[in-house]
Amino acid sequence: MSRAGSRDDARAQQLATNLSRVRERIAGACAAAGRDPGEVTLTVVTKFFPSSDVRILADLGVHHVGENRHQEAVEKWEETRDLPLTWHFVGTLQTNKAAAVAAYADVVESVDRRKLVTALSKGAHAHDTTIDVLVQVSLDPPDRRAGSGRGGAPPVDVVPLAELVAAADGLRLGGVMAVAPPDEDPAPAFATLAELAREVRTVEPRATAISAGMSADLEAAIEVGATHVRVGSAVLGERPQIK
Repeated sequence: MSRAGSRDDARAQQLATNLSRVRERIAGACAAAGRDPGEVTLTVVTKFFPSSDVRILADLGVHHVGENRHQEAVEKWEETRDLPLTWHFVGTLQTNKAAAVAAYADVVESVDRRKLVTALSKGAHAHDTTIDVLVQVSLDPPDRRAGSGRGGAPPVDVVPLAELVAAADGLRLGGVMAVAPPDEDPAPAFATLAELAREVRTVEPRATAISAGMSADLEAAIEVGATHVRVGSAVLGERPQIK
């Protein structure tokens, strides 16, 4: 066996082991919360990892992959278009890139302002597609929101933004997304997100997605009703340093 082939086999085994552990964590969290594991979708965030890893993940039964940088996302999408994957854009989205993201993203989880709704709608129309949109909520305390670089609409703006998404051509309101504040117990923040999710469902009853929980806190998110968890390092390992 060639060295390249040996490396590929070792990587596939590593990802299989890591993925199995994450799936066990999801199942355990669901059991503790009295939920069916089938209610929780795993999205593997492949930031900084190669498209070869995306192919391995697809072989291992992963159907949802996420990216948070447009240029990297579009390159991987082009290299793996033969795979039956659902692509999630989960990062901070610049308004001038929104129309381009519409070319490949099935789900955009990071809509946090009105201008993005308009730009995504135009992109969806241009590409003759419909995009599932999640309203990203900032769960950071108000005094830490500005300059955090984490994105997200203030809770008071979430329902009006959801109404705008629901009315936009080419967009389908899917629910909400958030990242827990760093260095804090994530449970109170996720409970706030669950309450906002209920308010969003008054706008569109089918907007049932709650995307919350990552490698470190997926259990806390599942406990309060997360339907999607976004996991990177627990599946793929520590991200390589990109200079």
